[in-house]
Amino acid sequence: MTHDRLRVLFLCTHNSARSQMAEGLLRAIGGDRFEVHSAGTEATEVRPQAIEAMAEIGIDISGQESKTLERYLGREIDWLVIVCDQARESCPVLPGVRNQRHWSIEDPAGKGIEAFRAARDELRGRIDAFVSEVAGGQHDG
Repeated sequence: MTHDRLRVLFLCTHNSARSQMAEGLLRAIGGDRFEVHSAGTEATEVRPQAIEAMAEIGIDISGQESKTLERYLGREIDWLVIVCDQARESCPVLPGVRNQRHWSIEDPAGKGIEAFRAARDELRGRIDAFVSEVAGGQHDG
């Protein structure tokens, strides 16, 4: 009837920082309750500052890659979480998406490491709340 894990896709414009950090955070916090992906309306690279900010809290995202949204078209997604305003405005309606949220997280690109830490910490708080809300009763273990 239902699949075992909730499928979550984080989306931002370049899939270089916010969505990458969100992917790593949910994977670490949510564990096996989630199948987590991230994408961008364009693909670039994972920013070194995002990797550094995540490493500071013990989460390694250095193996993640920047990908475009096209990879996920037509796939069933339980939650699409858009983490930037620009992607929200340019994102098409995606078939197969059951639920959608928008988190307006300030873009740390072009700023120092402190901006990446601030984005990471805001994402962490939102993801903690998200896990409690959507998967609270789902995990048997």
